[in-house]
Amino acid sequence: MKKLLASLALGIGLLLGGSASMAQAPTASEPVAATSAVVAAPAPATAASAAAPAVAAAAPTAAPVPNKGDTSWMMVSTLLVIMMSIPGLALFYGGLVRSKNMLSILMQVMVTFSLVVVLWFIYGYSLAFTEGNAFFGGMDRLFMKGVWDNAAGTFANAATFSKGVYIPEIVFAVFQASFAAITCCLIVGAFAERMKFSAVLMFSVLWFTFSYAPIAHMVWFWMGPDAYASKDVVDAMTAKAGYLWQSGALDFAGGTVVHINAAVAGLVGAFMVGKRIGYGKESMAPHSLTLTMVGAALLWVGWFGFNAGSALEANGFAALAFVNTFLATAAAVLSWCIGEALMKGKASMLGAASGCVAGLVAITPACGNVGIGGALAIGLLAGFAGLWGVNGLKKLLGVDDSLDVFGVHGVCGILGALLTGVFNSPALGGPGFVADWVTVSMVSAADYSIASQVWIQAKAVLLTIIWSGVVSVVAYKIVDMTIGLRVSEESEREGLDITSHGEAAYGR
Repeated sequence: MKKLLASLALGIGLLLGGSASMAQAPTASEPVAATSAVVAAPAPATAASAAAPAVAAAAPTAAPVPNKGDTSWMMVSTLLVIMMSIPGLALFYGGLVRSKNMLSILMQVMVTFSLVVVLWFIYGYSLAFTEGNAFFGGMDRLFMKGVWDNAAGTFANAATFSKGVYIPEIVFAVFQASFAAITCCLIVGAFAERMKFSAVLMFSVLWFTFSYAPIAHMVWFWMGPDAYASKDVVDAMTAKAGYLWQSGALDFAGGTVVHINAAVAGLVGAFMVGKRIGYGKESMAPHSLTLTMVGAALLWVGWFGFNAGSALEANGFAALAFVNTFLATAAAVLSWCIGEALMKGKASMLGAASGCVAGLVAITPACGNVGIGGALAIGLLAGFAGLWGVNGLKKLLGVDDSLDVFGVHGVCGILGALLTGVFNSPALGGPGFVADWVTVSMVSAADYSIASQVWIQAKAVLLTIIWSGVVSVVAYKIVDMTIGLRVSEESEREGLDITSHGEAAYGR
């Protein structure tokens, strides 16, 4: 625990200090080692630090040409993730609040999404996906400088998971922008119906900067497959990767970076903002389960871009992530409904929609790292785990997590992250990822240790919880001391639609 806290302090200190020694990350437009070898990803979305440094004896005469099919797939995937957020998440959350707060939650999602997209292209992408240290990237892509290569007269390229295969760096950047934006939007569900609009935005800026960007760097930043040109450079290249990537943590599409990270921030916010007026005494039932169902359906469809797009290529691993996302989600819907029927005597639409999200969350870190059987098991367990999270755990914590951000995203995100270590095993139908980028080999069933990988996964989960928790406490406190976190009692009773935005979703 002390080591984790020390790492957090060191990382934040380095960011605040400017870390002048941060070197510029190589891009695929720079000389790379010539190779035709293709390897599968040992984990998810990668760094945009494209290809390797100059390691070949003779550099290519022209910049690598991005793969058109992969580029097209990544742009479509980005559109799907945007649809997940607006309208998907907005409608899902909007249907769950009371009618007097419908527009306020739509505004919080849409404006937070837009705010983070702008911050991403100013400095967020650079903090997350350029070479710096194990916790933070540098400032080499500040305002996206360098994505156009004047010398080559073309756009810089970003590495995928296959040697010699690239996509334009701007495509990778915009794909990752959609991840950052939806992650910050997820948090608002925890303190819905009672937090100031200005406070939501200020908190989002602080948390995005000091929690999302560094966690993304720690989990997903590496030097790209072409950097591993020989056994002599393996240790040096790995040492430049993010802290959790170096440790071997697997997170294909954001179990730690997105769901656990956001869920902890939401839980801290729910505690620090306090319970809604009348919580536990007055009815606070969702005002439109129809809209919630529509939102859940859009989330499910958009999530294929989220998960399958994280393969960065239109290949078999994208297809595996696609199928696993489809199956695990369906299984979670069924298991949540079964659990609800056993517990309450009836299965509800709210339960089915919640089960859908629970399955999507749980399979996210595992979607490209487990076999189809593993996806089925994860989905079935996620439905039951999420049901416990919103009914049992919520009561134990005594917190008003308005839209069950931690109960679903936190509980199922942790479950999925840990089970990735289990079902990644070749003995259980998984691909056995911990690849050797030089010899292009995978770990065999005999050599794969479930216990060791689960322990690695657990440490990644623990670090994410501590990092996000500490950053969130500090960020909420700063907001509270400057502009205040909560609206007045009168405003809360009247509803945030009118008092915060001067509008009403359904007339006054």
